[in-house]
Amino acid sequence: MKTRTATLHRTTTETDIRARLSLDGRGRYKISTGIRFLDHMLELFTRHGGFDLELTARGDLDVDQHHTVEDVGIVLGEVVRQALGSKRGINRAGYFVMPMDETLAVAAIDLSGRAYMVLDAPIKAQRVGDLETELLEDFFHGFASSAGANVHLKLLYGRSSHHGVEALFKAFARALRFACSRDARLKRQLPSTKGLL
Repeated sequence: MKTRTATLHRTTTETDIRARLSLDGRGRYKISTGIRFLDHMLELFTRHGGFDLELTARGDLDVDQHHTVEDVGIVLGEVVRQALGSKRGINRAGYFVMPMDETLAVAAIDLSGRAYMVLDAPIKAQRVGDLETELLEDFFHGFASSAGANVHLKLLYGRSSHHGVEALFKAFARALRFACSRDARLKRQLPSTKGLL
């Protein structure tokens, strides 16, 4: 089957982001956003999703992290949408329950063409590493909007804020991996009775 890839260069007055994604990868990555913990989350997203991702972002971090984090989410969603192409033969929806030591997170994704995002994650720390945790909502909202996806994420419990954020990204990656994966029996079918996704 044809490898599904997409490349994007998105420039605004606030950020300059380049990304190349293969949905049918081997978990390889080369990532630099200027926010090291965000790099780490994208690296494990790539590994757990079985994707290949190259992403570099230069943003106005002298102002704050908001534009960079949100725009990286937007770019990631856009390359996923482009790489999916017609969506024929994909599973379309996926979910995953991810344990990480004392923490449990769940993610559910539907590549429906309709954008909606719900994040229920009571993270106690204002920062994990160098990442401002309130920006998680902006990242996932940016992804959902540009991918045209329903994204629901919930942190069920856990003590460590680090584990909580990491479990959310791992669950997100594995749910997306299944949603993007192809079903050979349905390879010519669009996974919708509407005839449009």
